[in-house]
Amino acid sequence: MTVNVTRTFDILDYCLAEFPRHDALGGKNDSGWYTYSTAEYAENSTCFALGMMALGLKKGDKVATVTSNRPEWNFADMGLAMAGMVHVPIYPTIGEDEYAYILEHAEVQCLLVGDKKLCDKLKPIVEKIGGVKAIFSFEEVDGCRNFREIIQAGREADAKLAAGLEQVKRAVQPDDIATLIYTSGTTGVPKGVMLSHANLVANFTAHARLHNLGMGKDHRVISFLPLCHVYERSVNYHFQYKGMGIYYVGNLGQIVNAIKEIKPQMFNSVPRLLERVYDGFVSKGNDLTGLKKAIYFWALRLTRHFEYNKRYNPLVTMQVKLADKLVYSKWREALGNNITYIVSGGAALQPRIARVLGMAGMYTLEGYGLTETSPVIAVNNPSTGEMKVGTVGPILEGVEVKIADDGEILCKGPTVMKGYYKAPDLTAEVIDEEGWFHTGDIGHLDEGKFLKITDRKKEMFKMSGGKYIAPQVIENKLKESFFIEQAMVIGENEKFASALISPNFDYLHDWCSQHKIHFRDNRELVQLKEVQAQYRKEVAVINKVLGEHEEIKRFRLVCEEWSPQNGALSPTLKLKRNYLGKKYKHLIEHIYATPKNGAAGDGGGIKLPRMNLRFDLNKLTERFK
Repeated sequence: MTVNVTRTFDILDYCLAEFPRHDALGGKNDSGWYTYSTAEYAENSTCFALGMMALGLKKGDKVATVTSNRPEWNFADMGLAMAGMVHVPIYPTIGEDEYAYILEHAEVQCLLVGDKKLCDKLKPIVEKIGGVKAIFSFEEVDGCRNFREIIQAGREADAKLAAGLEQVKRAVQPDDIATLIYTSGTTGVPKGVMLSHANLVANFTAHARLHNLGMGKDHRVISFLPLCHVYERSVNYHFQYKGMGIYYVGNLGQIVNAIKEIKPQMFNSVPRLLERVYDGFVSKGNDLTGLKKAIYFWALRLTRHFEYNKRYNPLVTMQVKLADKLVYSKWREALGNNITYIVSGGAALQPRIARVLGMAGMYTLEGYGLTETSPVIAVNNPSTGEMKVGTVGPILEGVEVKIADDGEILCKGPTVMKGYYKAPDLTAEVIDEEGWFHTGDIGHLDEGKFLKITDRKKEMFKMSGGKYIAPQVIENKLKESFFIEQAMVIGENEKFASALISPNFDYLHDWCSQHKIHFRDNRELVQLKEVQAQYRKEVAVINKVLGEHEEIKRFRLVCEEWSPQNGALSPTLKLKRNYLGKKYKHLIEHIYATPKNGAAGDGGGIKLPRMNLRFDLNKLTERFK
């Protein structure tokens, strides 16, 4: 009998019935890779549910997890769901104030942490705020109870408790809250997004149908994006629902090795990682010499022809076959030789990245969504062949989208959240009386079908001359330069647009070494006239493809890398504009002050020339990370 999946934990019975496997979940420890079978997964999850009930927790209680990716996370997730409890997954990289706010606001009663470092960080916070009755760790930590105590308590549960769990499972309704996910946000305090079982199930069952062409029980994936984020979590359910074996990577530095060892057919990613993959391809080419180098970069340039479902003319077809044999096959080998699909989300993907990977037979399916929409709203669809580079694909089945008069994307359907926890006023601000969720993103439908995101509504600004600037579009173009890691475009109510630029310091250091440029530290480095001159060239290249009012007239290089750890980026790698605006207030004031004799980084205070420059890939190097 086919199991009807209406609640997240129904996946367990569904997988047991349809495609049990020995490696449903996998992880890596000091001894190497280890796995759990589908039956072991189901048993551990049930025991976890019983163990939580034995601790005295009941339906509706909140339990938080703070950990890097590991297969055991799923025992907690499924166990909490079948016991009717609410899972509150939290990023392991946020600050103490944010931890305190979430734990207190969500009324968390039990906390599971990943390791000693997180245990040491969170214990004092828990003691200070109160409310949390117990802390458990996934890894062995002295002075902290281990999560296996919960599972063992479940194994030792009596018949009465077991019967009680079965009763609770039957009582869990699809419309019940399954999880509270706190949006990191780029301003203000985080908001708790209430997602029901029905929200999550409607989303992952819909996007699981997008690769019906041969992807399923005979395939493996790796998971390394944070499971606390709804993007990876939903695709995690998707992979399980398809019967695929999932291998979890908790350390981002282990991704490349994991790909080579597991040889997955698919994985979930963010653009920044794929940019590193691309940089690695370029770096490999730069290590070559003579004819081999010429052939390599000819093959790289050939990828500009790539488009999904495109029929090439006979000459290009012949060239692609030759390039595949000589070069593209090596790229596939570097990524395990089995990759069919890569799903990209969280930010805009540069089209050149999708073309390079696509030409090598590794289709990069860009998608779009928000925590509030469980999350996928649109994604490129290989099952129907509806895919287009530079867009996030067609609208997901079961989801409605319309574009408001001001260009904002509105969404309606079973995947839209129930609301923000304890914040009906904030909920009313984003879900109107007709049930449309206002995403805050600006976009349009290409060819009436493919959704294209252009910017965030709140981040667009008007210049003093009345022209609007969409900063993300310009920032993404700036980041196409190998020299630029991050950029923030500014200029609200000013006469011209400018930018703060955080360099790609690894690349810049290599460039300085090649040009015999010496410096003490990054603070001195960004002030050097040779470096300033190079960045003026890089910005001039980008200015050539921008509208006149969009051109970056002045910029400042900062000496810090921007990351979630130093507060410059959200955990999902979005710019915290308010934070950056305050941090670099002095630089911004300097940019818009009238210079007497010019200033470093602005070309002497005059408009940057439109230079006819092109990137010479043969001269660009970057270590593959």
